[in-house]
Amino acid sequence: MDPLTHFDEKGGARMVDVSLKGDTRREAVARGRVLMHRDTFRRVRDGQIAKGDVLAVARLAGIMAAKRTSDLIPLCHPLSLTGVDLHFTLDELHSTVEIESRVKTTGKTGVEMEALTAVSVAALTIYDMCKAMDKNMVVSDIRLVEKTGGKSGHYIREE
Repeated sequence: MDPLTHFDEKGGARMVDVSLKGDTRREAVARGRVLMHRDTFRRVRDGQIAKGDVLAVARLAGIMAAKRTSDLIPLCHPLSLTGVDLHFTLDELHSTVEIESRVKTTGKTGVEMEALTAVSVAALTIYDMCKAMDKNMVVSDIRLVEKTGGKSGHYIREE
């Protein structure tokens, strides 16, 4: 296992110096889900939640969150993102909203945290907009599923 790079030799937290790394195209894909009551799911699907279009708001929240990741995660580098996309799949059988983010940049460090943050905040936004009718929702399975670029190369999660 590689050493933890966010700690100095005395165990103190530090932001990794990436100044000598070359720029490469980088992309990360993350996924997560929100499980909800069947009635809540139908109302989300049909656009009948009192606070508005849940998925449209969650998409914007996820995009905004990806752009602000370095403000939320202390040792993340601020990045110039070249693309952020969120896609929702409605799984009626399981009353679940599946969330996928895809984040891109050209730079010295990867966008895994930005992709994970986008999914997390999109899921929390769905929860927030629906909690008045369903406090039993479950946000789960937030994970990195793919990344490209950089020294570590191409990663695909086995699912």
